[in-house]
Amino acid sequence: MRRAHLGRLASSRRVPAYRRHKSTGQAVVTLDGRDFYLGRFGTPDSRAEYDRLVSEWLARGRRLPRPASDMTVTEVAAAFMEHASEYYVKHGEPTGWQTHIKLVIRHVRATYGHTLAEDFGPLAFKTLRLKLVNDGLSRGYINKLMGIVIRMFKWAASEQLVSARIYGELRAVDGLRKGRCVAPDYPPVRPVDDAIVDETLPHLGRIVGDMVRLQRLTGARPNEICIVRPIDIDRDSDVWLYRPGEHKTEHHDRDRVIVLGPKAQAILAGYLDREPNTYCFSPTEAEEERRRKATTLRVTPIHYGNRPGTNRKAQPRRRPNDRYTTDSYRRAIHRACEAADRVRIRSESEHKTPRRPLPKWSPNRLRHAVGTEVRSNFGLEASQVVLGHAKADVTQVYAERDLKLAMEVARKIG
Repeated sequence: MRRAHLGRLASSRRVPAYRRHKSTGQAVVTLDGRDFYLGRFGTPDSRAEYDRLVSEWLARGRRLPRPASDMTVTEVAAAFMEHASEYYVKHGEPTGWQTHIKLVIRHVRATYGHTLAEDFGPLAFKTLRLKLVNDGLSRGYINKLMGIVIRMFKWAASEQLVSARIYGELRAVDGLRKGRCVAPDYPPVRPVDDAIVDETLPHLGRIVGDMVRLQRLTGARPNEICIVRPIDIDRDSDVWLYRPGEHKTEHHDRDRVIVLGPKAQAILAGYLDREPNTYCFSPTEAEEERRRKATTLRVTPIHYGNRPGTNRKAQPRRRPNDRYTTDSYRRAIHRACEAADRVRIRSESEHKTPRRPLPKWSPNRLRHAVGTEVRSNFGLEASQVVLGHAKADVTQVYAERDLKLAMEVARKIG
């Protein structure tokens, strides 16, 4: 069975052969079960035609183009999703774009799945958008999803699956404008107050607490905090330079350097004595610390009840990873916010003061807080430098000036 499977797999990867058609003397190649005659066998022209047909067939994912008028919207969406599953990948993992694409394709197929792709025009586009509005999505997110629909038809036109006319017509439709539609606009992400962060920190473990403190000092993106490794930190100067192994704009050939001043260095110092390629902030270590703390706070005598470590599941459904993700980092902060809110409720009930709920905050709000502080004290250019908002066409001289400015900021604020 395995040999037969491997044989079929190998045959599916072969390039169709250049063959001689005996009765006519012409060269022929078979693609998707169809014979294509290339001219007299062995001539340079027939070889060139063979190369052209096979190259186009391979470029389309080993399939022939279908007549544009024959494809439905569902078939176009399925082909685009297959392309997206290979294109929107970073370091072997799907990017967030795949989630958005799957969502909008689900709506497209439910509303216009059986419609011929050539009949999908601006009116159908607006009807689909109205459905998203009625679902309660925000104006900005709806425009983002509808942009994916336009991108899908642009890709389909480039693959000769549909005519380019559809892409041009969809581009003519303006996006939803603020104040001129019923779709809600969510408030922008605001900086989180230091007082709220300080109230939350006692309810975070040591490791996640240090992640919060480090992000508050550097303005790094949440993912950049999660993937800190000793090998990524240059400690040759009084200001350390952290170059993340991966970052948001690396596919634009942009370099990302995060400067670490004295306060940030003091936080990281306790995490650098490990293998260079291992992550500094480990959920496994955090879980071990949590269990040790629970043991020290145990009220039941040790010789009664379950001894430490004896009541664990042999095969738990979830195990700690080797590093935090942006989602697990955010969830840890939200759980700490809930714990801090319960303490606040008890305190306010004892003092009979009005209820003031503690708002939940996300790691991105720390980044906004740093940007606001740096801009207030050092100007807009310094804020752009520290947060890594450089443009793609920055010259080497300008990049060097940015790094010096960022290092000066780090020396002053930590």
